[in-house]
Amino acid sequence: MNANRHRILVVANETVGGRALIEKVKQRAEEAHGRGEPFHVTVVCPQNQPRSGYVIYEDSVRKAAENRLATTLAQLREVGIEADGEVMDPDPYSATMDAIEAYGADEIIISTHPGTRSGWLRRDLVDRVKEDSGLPVEHVVVDLDADREHVTRTLVVANQTVGGGPLIDLLKKKGAESRHNFVVILPQGEGGEHGDASARLAHTLEVLHGAGLEAVGQVMDPDPFTAVQNALQFYPADEIVVSTFPDERSGWLRSNLVERIKTSTSKPVEHVVVTAEEATEGATA
Repeated sequence: MNANRHRILVVANETVGGRALIEKVKQRAEEAHGRGEPFHVTVVCPQNQPRSGYVIYEDSVRKAAENRLATTLAQLREVGIEADGEVMDPDPYSATMDAIEAYGADEIIISTHPGTRSGWLRRDLVDRVKEDSGLPVEHVVVDLDADREHVTRTLVVANQTVGGGPLIDLLKKKGAESRHNFVVILPQGEGGEHGDASARLAHTLEVLHGAGLEAVGQVMDPDPFTAVQNALQFYPADEIVVSTFPDERSGWLRSNLVERIKTSTSKPVEHVVVTAEEATEGATA
């Protein structure tokens, strides 16, 4: 990095893709540009510390943070800002101070939920960083509920059917009607199918990206209900889409998965049926 650049360090976790944060970074970059001052943006994303109740694998926690980071870097590129970033220590104070040491900074932007929801604010993160770093620190509040007016966050749950035509067509239709951000999760199938699930996920994301849709994805817990509960800790969602085989061959439907998700999340849940033939065609398309 050029030592003469104005260095902006952005610290955020669940709010990392929020509109208010993107707009603030854009504003700061435009101010630096107006001064004729080269600038560089580094986004630091501390890993979540999951709530108790479900077993969550450490690599799942990191992958979710990496997905949130990748989404934000893409959003910054959309407004003309090139940025890099890193997933760091789960403790936001340690992550911030480590990032200052590693990357340097001329100013820091810390993004949080509103006060009633923010654990970072309850731990006085902003004041501690400001006092101990000696740098200008700006606090940005991101209200993800308000962001719904501009983008719908859709959690997609599928495994063998993930590339099937009916599911892909539904997601394309949603994306054509209004801006959506899709998170596709694949519960890891039994019998060591992790590699196959990863390949199916990668293929599906390629198809969605090719259609111009914003999408990230992750292979998660083998139990689909637990996978959904875990995913909602990492990815705020406004609606959920569940894709299964037809009744006679779907273990998910036999376990009443769709209704259990509706009851436990209180979110709109849409069920898509994909036949075995449609799943095979999607996987080889």
